[in-house]
Amino acid sequence: MIGNPHRYVCTLQWTGNRGRGTSGYRDYDRSYDLCSAGKQTLSASADATFRGEREKWNPEEMLLSALSSCHMLSYLHICADAGIVVTAYTDAAEGSMELRTDGSGRFISVILRPRVTVAAGTDVETAQILHHLAHEKCFIANSVNFTIEVNATVVIANNEQSLATKL
Repeated sequence: MIGNPHRYVCTLQWTGNRGRGTSGYRDYDRSYDLCSAGKQTLSASADATFRGEREKWNPEEMLLSALSSCHMLSYLHICADAGIVVTAYTDAAEGSMELRTDGSGRFISVILRPRVTVAAGTDVETAQILHHLAHEKCFIANSVNFTIEVNATVVIANNEQSLATKL
């Protein structure tokens, strides 16, 4: 059964008009602001490769970050429900995109590399297995059409014991 749909709203405003609009390919900035009610504005741009500003977030990084953070949030929820106490979580995510000769492109794969620290006494194998369920539950992962690989490592707090698997 499908529950009530959730709706998300944001406003995008292009801030890159240097006074001549898009009169030429090099005549405008690729900067924009993303706004959502009650949240801080996010200043973003195109990737520097596409004439954007390197110090601002770009759409490709935001997609990768959405996948990484959605997996983490799904995993933390599943762990809490399963009685697994997570004390730290980091991810070194990486995405690959291909460009086509017509100027289009698309992501072809993403690798998530979560490193999870769990409380002493935790069943590390169970904590590791829950990454698979988190991936299946992740809203963003379920919304994309490219491969997402999860190479997770689980370690016990104040201990060198760890378990790494590839999903």
